[in-house]
Amino acid sequence: MRRRAPFVPQPSAPRLWTRRRPDRDELWTETVGELPAVYGERWESDGVRALRAFEPARSKLAAALVRGWDGPLPRPGERWLYLGAASGTTASHVADLLGPNGRLYAVERSARPFSRLLRLAERWSNLLPILGDAHAPERYADRVPLVDGIYADVAQPDQGPLLLANAAMFLRDEGGAVVLALKTSSMGRGVSASEHLRNAEAALANDFDLDTAVRLDPFYRSHYLLGGRRPGGPRSRSPTPAFAGERDGRRGSRFSSRRAPRPARSRS
Repeated sequence: MRRRAPFVPQPSAPRLWTRRRPDRDELWTETVGELPAVYGERWESDGVRALRAFEPARSKLAAALVRGWDGPLPRPGERWLYLGAASGTTASHVADLLGPNGRLYAVERSARPFSRLLRLAERWSNLLPILGDAHAPERYADRVPLVDGIYADVAQPDQGPLLLANAAMFLRDEGGAVVLALKTSSMGRGVSASEHLRNAEAALANDFDLDTAVRLDPFYRSHYLLGGRRPGGPRSRSPTPAFAGERDGRRGSRFSSRRAPRPARSRS
C-alpha cells in the first residue's frame, strides 16, 4: 500500500500546510471550523489537527500563493479586517490562518451572501460578520478595533482608495499589513491591466512598503494580488515558501494543473 505524503507546515504562516503530489503541491489550512465543507473542499486529519484543502481555483489568496506571493499573510493571534467577504470562501481560510485566538472582522454589504456568511460564523468562532458597505467604514467603526491587517476583495473602480480609507481608520501604525485582490476589469476601460496595477501601486506606495504584485492568471483573469506593510514595524519577511514557484508561473511551480481551472463562482 502506497504511503500518503505528509503535510508540511510553511514558515510564512504557521497554520498553512502543503502536501506533495506527483505533479504539484497542494495547499491546506489548519482549520478552526467544523464540517460540513464550505464549498466542497476536502477535509483531512493527520491525527493531531483537521486540515482543509485551499483551492486556487476558488480563492484569489490561494491562487496568489500558487503564483509565488511572498507578501503579508495573516498569522495566528492577529486581528484582520476583511472587506468584501461575500459568503466566506476565502474568509474562512483567512480565519483558519489567524487561529482560534485571532479575530477576523468580515464586512459584506449584500444580504444574500451575508446570510451564508452568518451561518458560516456559527462554525468559525473567530469570524465576526458585519453587514456594511466598505465605502463607509465610519458606519461599522464601533464594531472593529485596531487591526494588524486588512484583506480587500471588492470589485469596484475605487478599490485602492476604499482600502486606504479603511486602513486610515482601523490599521495599526507600525507594520500594519494590507493585501488587495485587484480586479482590473472593474476599474474602467481604455486602460491596460498593467497600467491599472501601476496606478494602484502608486496610490498605496505613499503609505506602505509594497511587495511585488503577482498576476493571478490562469485562475482569475485580469486580477493581481498586491500589498505590503506600513513602515516602522518589523516586516518579519519569511523565506519564499517551499511550494512557491517562479513568479511568472512558467518555471518551477509544482501547482500547474493538467487542465485549466474553471473560473471561480464567487468573488471571495
